[in-house]
Amino acid sequence: MKNSTKMFGVIALVVAISTAMSAALAQEDDAEESEAVVEFPASLDAKLSVLTDVQLAYLKDSSKTRRYASTTEDLIAALEKRSAEQVVAYVDAMMWVEDQTGFVQGRDMAWLPLNTESPDFNAWMVRRPRSFDPEREPGPVSLARGIPTFAGAPVALTPEDLIAGEVEVAIVGAPLNMGSGWRDAGYGPLVMRTTGGMAGNDQYTQISPSRELNIVDYGDIAIDNDSTERSMQHVREVVREIAETGAIPLIVGGDHSLEYPNVAGLVDVYGKGNVSVIHFDAHHDVGMGDSPHHISHGQPIYRLMRDNHITGSDYIQVGLRSGGPSESGYRWMQEQGFKYHSMAEVERFGWDYVMQRVLDEAKRDGRKLHISFDVDVLDPSYIVGTGTPVSGGLTPREAIPIVRKLCAQQELVGFDIVEIAPALDPGYTTALHSAAIIKACLVGVAMRKLGHDIDYLNPVTIDHAQDNYVEENPQ
Repeated sequence: MKNSTKMFGVIALVVAISTAMSAALAQEDDAEESEAVVEFPASLDAKLSVLTDVQLAYLKDSSKTRRYASTTEDLIAALEKRSAEQVVAYVDAMMWVEDQTGFVQGRDMAWLPLNTESPDFNAWMVRRPRSFDPEREPGPVSLARGIPTFAGAPVALTPEDLIAGEVEVAIVGAPLNMGSGWRDAGYGPLVMRTTGGMAGNDQYTQISPSRELNIVDYGDIAIDNDSTERSMQHVREVVREIAETGAIPLIVGGDHSLEYPNVAGLVDVYGKGNVSVIHFDAHHDVGMGDSPHHISHGQPIYRLMRDNHITGSDYIQVGLRSGGPSESGYRWMQEQGFKYHSMAEVERFGWDYVMQRVLDEAKRDGRKLHISFDVDVLDPSYIVGTGTPVSGGLTPREAIPIVRKLCAQQELVGFDIVEIAPALDPGYTTALHSAAIIKACLVGVAMRKLGHDIDYLNPVTIDHAQDNYVEENPQ
């Protein structure tokens, strides 16, 4: 009984450690350096001699034991403070936890079956047939009486509307919120329609994107909010549908799992290797697939890579500063060709240096560009309404110019802004700054169309011209 008590005590300890560490380690440490057999000092020979060959082989496998002792030194220290009997219980507990947490054929369901007999199986994404509506000529429709739309733009409902209206940017909502631990990102499109700031004159450039570009509100993409996995396919279809007309899909989320169908839909149209992605985010979102689900807001990039839509070399990441990835995770990203720019780099070299480096890298690729902008790349003091805020982020004054310049420099083929959770921000500052980011991109697209340099600012906005101060005091 005494030994059983010790055994269950160790099991409880290991389960607690495993639970606490799983979120941090499962997604980061799959990228650890080549697994090595642990060599133990002679002082442990007596304790290890009581283990079976199976137990000893398990203990020497660092890929397994690092879940409980992150380094060899920690593992040795844990063994040294235990008796031989306790070492046996310790290893048994590790092996038991692994058995219980992993998938076992016959014991566990590989998936939850859907009710394919339901007459409403696809009802959530079936579109209203045009024959149900009065006849009209294809093209965008301007709404009257103050019905809110993205950027106050007219509405388009079909690809034929986009083509007839020669639409250049189609802003579309994707109210998906099941890919995140928070349940409010689905209201992002709604709050962004009712928030001003996307349209009108831009003070920096004196350009009004709504005058220069044909912009429409393309409605919301249908979402099955009981199934992130089912929603992915339909989002991809609609993004592809917009891109095939030549318009830029600008997707307002929704959580960041949307990056997967957004990028996949663009690759469907433009081809593999022709689209590069700039990922603004506090998090790297390259979760390594240890989650029971293959898609969430923490692993869209990994799934895009796993499904062979993109490679690491297609990515430029900006603003990383969360607890992950680990050092080995960063080394894995280096091996995969990622170009990443963390806030540590900003701290060392300054934002202007990093911004110029990102612009140079994007230009060097020379490919079509998709920007995926997670609002948590901004500091929480500016973005309160987001599910996973991380201190130490960008300011709007830093983010607005780089987004404007990127959208002016490259041939932009897609843009998404995600993780806007309005219920977490009763002051609406999150929506305010998010609208400014969207407007910065639209201004950049208009600048490119008008032939302006990416550094263009209207002279009247930067100098009152009542003296010669600028000429006499050059920077």
